[in-house]
Amino acid sequence: MSLRSNALWNLAGAGFPLLVGAALFPYLVRSIGVEAFGVLTLIWALIGYFGLFDLGVGRALTQQVAQKRVAGRGAEVPALVKTGLLFAGAMGVLGGVLLALAVEPLAARGLKVSPELHADVVQALLIAAAAVPFTTVTVGLRGVLEAYEDFRAVNLLRMALGVATFGLPALSVLLFGPSLTWIVALLMAARLVFVVAHWVFVRRHLASKLGAARVGRHELRQLLSFGAWMTVSNIISPLMVTADRFVISAVLGAAVVAYYTVPSELLLRVLILPGALTTALFPRLASLIATDIAGAARLYRRSLLLVTAVLVPISLLLAFGAHWGISLWLGEAFADRAAPVASILALGLLFNGMAFVPFAAVQAAGLARITAQLHVAEAFVYFPLLIVGLHEFGLAGAAFAWTARVGIDLVLLLVVAHRSVFRRPPATPLRHNLPTSEPERP
Repeated sequence: MSLRSNALWNLAGAGFPLLVGAALFPYLVRSIGVEAFGVLTLIWALIGYFGLFDLGVGRALTQQVAQKRVAGRGAEVPALVKTGLLFAGAMGVLGGVLLALAVEPLAARGLKVSPELHADVVQALLIAAAAVPFTTVTVGLRGVLEAYEDFRAVNLLRMALGVATFGLPALSVLLFGPSLTWIVALLMAARLVFVVAHWVFVRRHLASKLGAARVGRHELRQLLSFGAWMTVSNIISPLMVTADRFVISAVLGAAVVAYYTVPSELLLRVLILPGALTTALFPRLASLIATDIAGAARLYRRSLLLVTAVLVPISLLLAFGAHWGISLWLGEAFADRAAPVASILALGLLFNGMAFVPFAAVQAAGLARITAQLHVAEAFVYFPLLIVGLHEFGLAGAAFAWTARVGIDLVLLLVVAHRSVFRRPPATPLRHNLPTSEPERP
């Protein structure tokens, strides 16, 4: 399947759930209240964030399976995949236990929820903890499908899961009332169903080979050599994307979180556009960097120009039309508080979207260590800036802090991609064994 087709499938997979969410957000805000809806957005973020407990195995599977296929070493793939999935599941259990242990202090002190919501939030968070292993295994399975460039299957599943993520809360309100416990219980059940669905698609590519494959230390070391550094990025990068809402809750109270999370979530959904391209780009670049560095450089430059051309007008439209759009969607009172945040975040949206391309290139080259080091360095700047911004300027200060951080991230990634990937190609474990032929297509 062509890169364009893969990107279009990725766009559909992320875009369709966005439309469903946009339609259902007003109903959820009215039905469960602004504070409970703010907590629900935090739970959505937590379920996704704890996917980091796969320790980078999902991304490592994509990179290493793609390179083994182009190297003619497909016989090694089943053992690698089986080892990775079992490890991701075990780490997901650990992550779920840690989240469960943190539930009470998180609800009582971290989120500052009102007393009438406390019990409901605690129960919902405990259920969310049980869903963590489902998340980590799904990440691993999706990584395998992306390595085979089976983006049709990946995005059919993503569309269904995205619709469930927004649709099941609305269904729960209709059936059981404004209970966060029931909402999260239905979301957890959906996660289990989608683990099974991903497994069915993965078995189509590996057939019976997966059951006969042996779990090995060598395969685990292969994955963790890339995944260990990916884990640092998986911890720090999503934390810098989602921590602002938790810090806002702690500093200003849960009652105002929705005025930040709604425009933030809306703008971040626009990142499905660069995400659609770079998700398809990653396995293709992983193969080209190992076989045709000049071709990889040409593909990288075209992708960066395309993403920039698409995002500049969108960011300008969002910056200047935020109040009008949010007023139509959620009412003028909500827009008065949320629109200034959206206008500031729109600039960060441009920076963050452009950064997707050099980030994909650096990681496709196997340089997860560098991206991890960049994220650690950025965190030391971002979190103090976030706290100071909140105390001095409120929600607008949080938006400024995030925009500054992603701007720094873009500049650093562009420099690294230029110097370490395309000017001086990095050595990879497979580099000297790779043929010059094009990668096998599914």
